[in-house]
Amino acid sequence: MFPRVTAVLVVQHGGDRLRATLDALRSQTRPHDDLAVVLMDADDATRRVVEALRPSHVVSLGASQPFGAAVAAVERTLPEPPDDRSSLWLLTEDSAPEPRALESLVAALENARTAAIAAPKLLAWDDPKRIVRFGRSVTRGGRSLPIVDGELDQGQHDDLSDVLGADPVGLLVRHAVWRHLDGFDPALPVVDDGLDLGMRARLAGHRVIAVPSAAIRFADAGIAGPGSEPGGRAARHRARAARTAWLHRRLADAPVVLVPVHWLALLPIAVLRSLRHLLVKTPGSIPGEFAAAIEVMVTPQRVARSRRGIARVKTAKWSALAPLRIRPDEVRVRRQLAAEARRQRARGRVDDLQFLQTGGGWVLLATIALAAILYAPLIASGGISGGGLLPLSDDVASLWRNASAGWRDVGGGFAGAADPFAGVLAVLGSAAFWNPSAALLGLWLLAIPLSGLGGWFAASRLTERASLRVLGGLAWAVAPPLLDALAAGRPAAVLVHVLLPWLAVLMFAAGTSWAAAAAASLVFAAIVACAPVLAPALVLAWLVALPLAGRAAVRLAGIPLPALALALPLIVQQVGRGAPLSLLADPGVPHGGGEPTVAQVALGQANGTWGRWEDALGGLVADLVPPPIVLAVLLAPLALAAIGVVATRRLRGGLLALALAAAGFATALGATLVHVAFSGDRTVPVWAGAGISVMWLGLLAAAILALSTLRRGAALAATVVAAFGIVAVAPTVAAIALGRTAVGPAPERTLPAFVEAEAASDPRVGTLRMQPTADGGIRATIERGTGATLDEQSTLASTRRDLTQRTESIATLAGNLASRSGYDATAAVEEFGLSFVLVGSAAPEDTAAVAVEQRARAALDGNPQVVAIGETDFGPIWRFVGAEPNAPGARIPDPGPVAGWVVAGQLVVIGAALLLSIPTGGGREPDRRPPSVRRRRRPVRERPAATDEQTTTEPGAAAPEATHAAQSGSSSRDDASSGAQPVAAAAGPGELVDEDGGGRGADEA
Repeated sequence: MFPRVTAVLVVQHGGDRLRATLDALRSQTRPHDDLAVVLMDADDATRRVVEALRPSHVVSLGASQPFGAAVAAVERTLPEPPDDRSSLWLLTEDSAPEPRALESLVAALENARTAAIAAPKLLAWDDPKRIVRFGRSVTRGGRSLPIVDGELDQGQHDDLSDVLGADPVGLLVRHAVWRHLDGFDPALPVVDDGLDLGMRARLAGHRVIAVPSAAIRFADAGIAGPGSEPGGRAARHRARAARTAWLHRRLADAPVVLVPVHWLALLPIAVLRSLRHLLVKTPGSIPGEFAAAIEVMVTPQRVARSRRGIARVKTAKWSALAPLRIRPDEVRVRRQLAAEARRQRARGRVDDLQFLQTGGGWVLLATIALAAILYAPLIASGGISGGGLLPLSDDVASLWRNASAGWRDVGGGFAGAADPFAGVLAVLGSAAFWNPSAALLGLWLLAIPLSGLGGWFAASRLTERASLRVLGGLAWAVAPPLLDALAAGRPAAVLVHVLLPWLAVLMFAAGTSWAAAAAASLVFAAIVACAPVLAPALVLAWLVALPLAGRAAVRLAGIPLPALALALPLIVQQVGRGAPLSLLADPGVPHGGGEPTVAQVALGQANGTWGRWEDALGGLVADLVPPPIVLAVLLAPLALAAIGVVATRRLRGGLLALALAAAGFATALGATLVHVAFSGDRTVPVWAGAGISVMWLGLLAAAILALSTLRRGAALAATVVAAFGIVAVAPTVAAIALGRTAVGPAPERTLPAFVEAEAASDPRVGTLRMQPTADGGIRATIERGTGATLDEQSTLASTRRDLTQRTESIATLAGNLASRSGYDATAAVEEFGLSFVLVGSAAPEDTAAVAVEQRARAALDGNPQVVAIGETDFGPIWRFVGAEPNAPGARIPDPGPVAGWVVAGQLVVIGAALLLSIPTGGGREPDRRPPSVRRRRRPVRERPAATDEQTTTEPGAAAPEATHAAQSGSSSRDDASSGAQPVAAAAGPGELVDEDGGGRGADEA
């Protein structure tokens, strides 16, 4: 007697796939004996199609159910199996068996009496030569993996026999065994249901065999299993379902004594795996990781039910399953093959930047030569000072302490939030850990080359023409705001100019790369930290970028988060004391300078001059032509090229670039109106150069976009723009080269040698420094150790309008020491931990300051509380008689637990962005972009309507548009935009663009 086979068919959608599956059932060489159908929310048409096959059992479900639940619903209506040879054949509407599939499965079960489950080979629905999946097993860690997955079927797996489990579709299961095992586990509704069934069958003493000759075409539409729907959201859903199943099986299969251990480890493991997701650039899987852990933790009843089911049927040991697990060496080989496949996909999408061929090498060489000429004296000196420059702390630990919330040794000392700029200085100083101050010298030496390199790379995202890329590099390297910042000694402004083009490059790539998006967020944070006044303009640009990015907006959404995390403590403190505008103050030393007019800002000048043309050639040029006219004429080619973009086909990108320039111009003008910092008794305006850098970036981008549309003469036009721009900054370059700026070699020390010698044994030694001022007053400050450093400066102190109790105490101490009085300084000396008094030398021409200095000298010489040490290069110095080494007043107070929590929160955000930004090699990050097909679009022209005969194209003939594109291919390279444009799509009619509206990413560049 032949075994009886009942086909169980689960129908959900109907349509052509259902018809194909029913036709395949009719064509079986060994037909099924009964047909049981499950209809899930089926319409009338689907019902009629199914009823035409006259099934023996039909169950209708009002809503979609997991495959296992649907099978269980109809299996309960079937009679008891007459013998142990009767079987169930599990199918879905999207699984069409080949004609001999059932015959092969039945023969396999009949020939292997100990086998209870036979698994077919699942082939791709549209490509039957490719295996979707065949068999399933687990690693030693319990991870479920298909034995064969996505391979071309060449018979290489026809010798596969015993397996641990398989996908549920197409399984032929002995009906009696099915009832003994109680079917699929309800706790595994989507993933690993077939694997779990096979493992329980193995534990019950049965075999699970693979049948290579039984082939089933499978569409994998999600009726059974998680499906194969494309897209990031579907991939994350599948990852979460797989992780949930893995964790459930871990608790269900573990020895009872280890179940609590595994349960307690679920959340810690989720944290560790989340860090791994950041490293491999799959942050979208992190919520699913925690959701899976929490779901398994809060459903212990499911685990208990699964464990009871295993215990009820288990007759074999768990060790019987060990030979069927996937070996570690095979897992390693699979991982290497997958990584190589991803690298192959990545290599197929890498843009050829042609750095050397398109002038990048020449830009780098030219800018290195220029920097070497300008700063040759600094190279020999080993240090830099002047303007807003101060040394950095001598050790890396102090740098990072000053970058965190806590005690600030400035303005008398106070506890407060750190400026985000201090974090940037900590990173910069750590690069030269042996001498952090040398990093500032390195910044000055590399600022021009790095700016030129950044300008070239930013231009490479807009054009492939070598002349325009060189224009971008040179024009950015010698931009007026950069040279003005270098001349004035403004490290924050220099960093802003260096980083801005790299932010643009990363934003181009952020739409297709998590690594680029994370790196962009860090650069964004660094720019805002160096120039808080740019925050409104950058946030506005980010808000504009979000809708333009489309589906890639999810990657751009978190770009401001690191900047917010760094600035939030400072925001809370400044807003709490009623000074929100103080957040815009420039970090570092309050450094005044010339305030530019509207015309000067429009011409790119931030220091209140006309590009130093008023002093060029000893004033000869100014005598012949007014400096504003000279500067306007020299910058006119750049301005005309930028404005001309509105008449080109790259209008959209050009308008965005001009909008960026307008935002920079408005920021620069607004900065001149904000006076929130103080230097002594003078207010200091916010530096306008940062806004001018943004304006320059927008103008330069618009000019490159405009010139890239020229078929002829683009190189000549680029040469004119670059040459005129270089001449425009020639006086500033000459002033830097001749040493006529505030920046120069650093002195050997910032305090007398006697103090530095004392600081060697007492790093917190305190020196009261009194500097006479031109108005007849004294500016008193306390400096610790070897002197004030740049990283300890704080905008909380520089923007404070009222004296604190500590600053009043310092003022009282200095005033009494500088005058003859009976003031007892003992308490103040102990409070501040002071050891020395240093009176600075006044300029001879400042008579009021000279008088104050002489009075202070006389008062200190007659004061028994101090002892004169002698004259130094910094002025006369005295020592307090009651000074004590390591005085309690000089110790750093405990910042308290709040500061620790603030730092921890900042580290979490910055650490996550840093982990996500670390490159992990080609293809580690999933590349889900569709292949890019580039074509030239031409404006539609009016022409007479064609007849059907006129529009018909002979087979093999090219369409007219294709022929034209092929003929004009020589110019397509010049006009192509080689950068993806999730932020500022610069495509217009007639440009080369992707058919899907996107572009190529820059994350591989």
